Amino acid sequence: MKQKDILIIVAVVIVSSILAAVASKMIFKPTSRQQKAEVVEAFSPQFPDADPRFFNKYSVDPTQTIQIGDGSNAVPFKDATQ
Repeated sequence: MKQKDILIIVAVVIVSSILAAVASKMIFKPTSRQQKAEVVEAFSPQFPDADPRFFNKYSVDPTQTIQIGDGSNAVPFKDATQ
């Protein structure tokens, strides 16, 4: 390409970008950008007590540790004949 061709391409790009910017401002008119947010009331850090029908000392505790057997073998999977 010759230097004149590059100069023409650059000029066309600049002119077309300016025209596109002006056209977009005319087509897409900016509206008011003021937005209102809904006001939320503050949360209270106080929670009501749990229902004693479900949370009492007789309830089942699924996180309780269950031990089966005495568990005194330090290497349970090692062959006993060796």
